[in-house]
Amino acid sequence: MANIAIVGAGIIGVASAAFLQRDGHSVTLYDPLRPGEGCSFGNAGSIGPGSVVPLSTPGIVRQAASWVTDPNSPLWIDWRYLPRALPWLAKFIAAGASPRIDGIAKALRLLHADSFKHYRTLLGVDGHALLHVSGQLYLYESDAAFAKDALGRRLRDALGIRSEILSSDEIRQLEPSLGPRFARALYLPDSGHCSDPHRLVATIAEDITRNGGRFVRAAVKDFEQEAGQVRAVITDAGRMPCDTVVVAAGAWSQRLARRLGLRIPLESLRGYHVMLPMPETAPKRPLYPLAAKIMITPMEHGLRIAGTAEIAGLDAPMNERRAAALGTIAKRYFPGIAGEPISVWMGHRPATPDSLPVIGPSPQHRNVMLAFGHGQTGLIGGSTTGLLVSDLVAGREPTIDPYPYRVGRF
Repeated sequence: MANIAIVGAGIIGVASAAFLQRDGHSVTLYDPLRPGEGCSFGNAGSIGPGSVVPLSTPGIVRQAASWVTDPNSPLWIDWRYLPRALPWLAKFIAAGASPRIDGIAKALRLLHADSFKHYRTLLGVDGHALLHVSGQLYLYESDAAFAKDALGRRLRDALGIRSEILSSDEIRQLEPSLGPRFARALYLPDSGHCSDPHRLVATIAEDITRNGGRFVRAAVKDFEQEAGQVRAVITDAGRMPCDTVVVAAGAWSQRLARRLGLRIPLESLRGYHVMLPMPETAPKRPLYPLAAKIMITPMEHGLRIAGTAEIAGLDAPMNERRAAALGTIAKRYFPGIAGEPISVWMGHRPATPDSLPVIGPSPQHRNVMLAFGHGQTGLIGGSTTGLLVSDLVAGREPTIDPYPYRVGRF
């Protein structure tokens, strides 16, 4: 069996390592941070098999002006970074054209449909405390806002995703934490959440270690290449020989891909969260007020408000204003939320223009597998991605069709 180097110890890298190890391979993960301390640490915790609507949709051009001029918009671009972001943004807008939407939604459905099942395979009995099929509520403040989201409902209905439309009274019966602000809701009963995404990654990582896997706290800087293969990863701790490489370094994967001669449009959609004390009447499930593009999730250590997307590159510091705005928005929607933030966080979500990750072999290297670019749905697609990576390395019939995620589509 192969000696496999996995670059990145977030949910994608750890899930890939766990499934590869189950196939009998020797796995070593490389990351300057401990498992789950990057983007996986601070996500909204959503595990939504019904999350199939891409970020770019028809009509996105009409919203583009606010991306630079309104720093409180759900998607904001730092004007200083705009020239560098323009090529990615052009592809992002093109991906929202009507003819492409249905295919993208179908590919997201394939990747997300069995998330809970594959996580339970990895976690065993430990998963019961972390995984909650609690449903999710998509919330609308008016009938007009509900009508505006018709595309999402059409896509989910076409893909057989169960949902239920709720009235204002039915919303409060299902979720007493909510006031009368919302006129309609869409309830997705088969969705849910992870109550501690960092612990989920750490738990899988601990199992890998118990079974003989290794973690190296080092950044991969380059690859030693020979005759169309990678012979070793070059880290800031030295040269590490390997038989196969999995690149799962999140938003930093683009820089590594360039070392392999690949040009992949990948951008950091910088996401924020604040953790607030759990209110006396706490939500039982993730709540998603669509107008604000935030998700409110009950976690083990408080209430997490996560969301917004910011394009400002990998090197800019946290935007304190956008972080603070999350708590303010949440308190406006949910009067029961009170108290000062327990923590504030910003992370880099690796996004492709079409909302689909890159999963599959490098076209230029026989022993390199790519697995990154999940954007805002990394936790949802992480378990299936790990299984798919192990299928492709083994050369067996894949769990899902890998074609939509191929790097060659760019």
